[in-house]
Amino acid sequence: MAVIRVGLVGLGEVAQSIHLPVLSDQRDRWVISGVYDVSPSLTALCTSEYPTAKAFETAEALIGSPDIDAVFLLSSDETHSRFVRAAVQANKHILLEKPACLTVREIDELLALTPNYAKTIFVGYMRRYAPAYLAAMEELPDFADITHVRIFDLISEGRHFLKKSQNVLYPTDIDPALLARGAEEREALIREVVGSDAPADLVRAYRGLTALSSHHISAMRGLLGEPARVLAAHRTNGGANTSVTFDYGHFAACYDAVVDDLGLFDAMIEVRSNTKRVRIIYDTPYIRSLPTQLEVTEAGAAGPVTRTYGPLYGDAFSNELETFHRHITDGTKPLTDLADSRRDLALMAEIIEQMKKTGGR
Repeated sequence: MAVIRVGLVGLGEVAQSIHLPVLSDQRDRWVISGVYDVSPSLTALCTSEYPTAKAFETAEALIGSPDIDAVFLLSSDETHSRFVRAAVQANKHILLEKPACLTVREIDELLALTPNYAKTIFVGYMRRYAPAYLAAMEELPDFADITHVRIFDLISEGRHFLKKSQNVLYPTDIDPALLARGAEEREALIREVVGSDAPADLVRAYRGLTALSSHHISAMRGLLGEPARVLAAHRTNGGANTSVTFDYGHFAACYDAVVDDLGLFDAMIEVRSNTKRVRIIYDTPYIRSLPTQLEVTEAGAAGPVTRTYGPLYGDAFSNELETFHRHITDGTKPLTDLADSRRDLALMAEIIEQMKKTGGR
């Protein structure tokens, strides 16, 4: 099996808790060859823990290094487009953490740059690689028989779980001017979508869509295909909570996102027909190898009968990286590529427009 030399740009929560440990576990597929972060302390920590990793002084130096085959772009959202361009110019394989970008414009510019790109560009929607999700694909009712879809993310942020389970370093040595410039760039990109005069709660709602909600919007599309339109969209709790109804013609898909500080993780996709219910249940991804679960309930002569698959301990991130490696070695095209991510961003923009029309509350 080919061993791919990996360089990571961005060494925050997801790199420390997920990508670096998974890459290390999959040592027959990957070697961690380079790391870069705007925090010197994070870079020093990762080179001390992963001795094969060379510290680079800039992201561009890592991306352009001949000792790197694939770059993992785990940096702030506003940097994604710039770093993808650099990686394409350097002819690297790319794993790009979601969201691929913050605007459809950025995605379109990258798609125009890569129509015949020979290397793999893979967007990290790990929920689409969870064992329960993959098993559900074989259990779904026929599309014509679907009567309703219910999707929700009722969760707390990753720090609630990480601080109890892992020793993640949150650096204090990042240049404040760099942080301020990144925040300005991110705000400008978000306001391309929500509008220059958008209220703070609409800005927060879009940030939530591109962060948490992007996983389930992508997963919904992977299961059901493209919705015809966004029927309704609302935001509450200062934009932290979002409710969206998608029009699939003969049925609706209803999505709710609630982010709070309760310290619980409750995420699910449920697809129903008149006689069958398929339910995918997710736990927090921030603790590796927590199980996903699939429940299939069908009408029976004596009442409903439920088959449970799992708990399935196959890690979604591990599956994702195995799939990325397979695409690199086989030269095949990922399901979660830039074009696929464009559809997510277009739906998010449509959700924002619907919120504007109705006031969103």
